[in-house]
Amino acid sequence: MLIVGLTGSIGMGKSTAAACFRDRGIAVFDADAEVHRLYEGAAVASIEAAFPGTTAEGRVERAKLADALAGDPQGFARLERIVHPLVQAAERAFVRSEARRGASMAVLDIPLLCETGGDEKVDVVVVASASAATQTSRVMSRPGMTAQRLESLLARQISDAEKRRRADFVVDTEGSIAETRAQIDAIITVLRSREGQAFERDWA
Repeated sequence: MLIVGLTGSIGMGKSTAAACFRDRGIAVFDADAEVHRLYEGAAVASIEAAFPGTTAEGRVERAKLADALAGDPQGFARLERIVHPLVQAAERAFVRSEARRGASMAVLDIPLLCETGGDEKVDVVVVASASAATQTSRVMSRPGMTAQRLESLLARQISDAEKRRRADFVVDTEGSIAETRAQIDAIITVLRSREGQAFERDWA
């Protein structure tokens, strides 16, 4: 089975690229969605202990957590120590499940793939990318986003240029969804002929 790592900085169109893989029948593990599930279940108690007052009624209140992190320079590191092992366990379960069912390819959609060394545990790295202007426009249109918050998020991520350098394939999401889909289709065609090594090396 070929394991594909899909990544891209905030606002670069990674979710659109992931949807294109799904539309072609390829299973995608969504790390962000897993974090959302953890914030409503397994991670709640630990996050409340580390950041008192940031949860209510059995779930993390993301706005309160964001406020707590904004005033705590070491907060992100503490949060990652809670969340990352749980996400990684879910990733491993996903990959093994896809291998058991005989899938030829599986995609790990992980925003911080390169930052966490995940790019070393996949066969192929696909990076979604767009211009800085497009990125800023997309992100600033999100509810509750501010220039300061965007700057903070970008500071935690490897630059787009470095991600492109590490990529096996770059998907330019500057254009239409149809154009993005065409690029993903072309990548899938190439990948269908490749044999994976990462599963036996890192996931079995």
